[in-house]
Amino acid sequence: MTGYLSDERKKITTRTFFEMKQRGERISMLTSYDYTMAGIVDSAGVDCILVGDSAANVMAGHATTLPQTVDEMIYHARAVKRAVRHALVICDMPFGSYQVSWEDGLRNAIRIMKETGVDAVKIEGGEAVVPVIEGIIRAGIPVMGHLGLTPQSIHRFGGYGVRAKDEEEARRLLADAQALDAAGCFGITLEKVPATLAATVTQRVSCATIGIGAGSETDGQVLVVTDMLGMTQGFRPKFLRTYADLHTVVTDAVARYVADVKQSAFPTADESY
Repeated sequence: MTGYLSDERKKITTRTFFEMKQRGERISMLTSYDYTMAGIVDSAGVDCILVGDSAANVMAGHATTLPQTVDEMIYHARAVKRAVRHALVICDMPFGSYQVSWEDGLRNAIRIMKETGVDAVKIEGGEAVVPVIEGIIRAGIPVMGHLGLTPQSIHRFGGYGVRAKDEEEARRLLADAQALDAAGCFGITLEKVPATLAATVTQRVSCATIGIGAGSETDGQVLVVTDMLGMTQGFRPKFLRTYADLHTVVTDAVARYVADVKQSAFPTADESY
């Protein structure tokens, strides 16, 4: 038996992504930001764990991903990597870590890899960031691209709506995807783009595509783990499927603990030394 709670699974690599695309096997991907959650997600059989800059929202309560720093990403990625035995671990390069110059991007990518032990980094953007991506790949670091809704550019977009709905933007996105593929990216995340466009991109590039709000024809899917576990309140985009209601479960457990403490029902004699 392989998969759930099994030690027989081989370590997923960037080469595995290519092989899975070739044989039509869908790639499962979730975010994680800490040791405990990453261990659970990895043992359950996920193919890839993204240490996302969404940690700015999920872990720190920021409204956007922009405040996240390289140091903070390294902290989260170190914790995640310690827990993971099988999944490919990717770390987002946060806003400001690669936009100034390709040399700056390379320096930060090397630091992330050396100090965390992750397997790859992820960068938002199309043709404009190809020089950065090429420099990082030449240094031996695998890169995943990210197109469509790119949260680090949220102030330019003016919102979190679906991207590339019109013909011109769709053409640009396809050109960007092909440029990232030619630059050597092993995968591209497609966020909040029309399903038909995501399907076209998937057919036109040799690297794996990972969708979030991009339909079912991408090579894989990614969700933010706290969203799919129902821990996040008030966030219910169309693309999100929740697989649990941990907000209710945890709230109920904490409330029962508080009640037991208030009523001197915890600890009992059996729970005391």
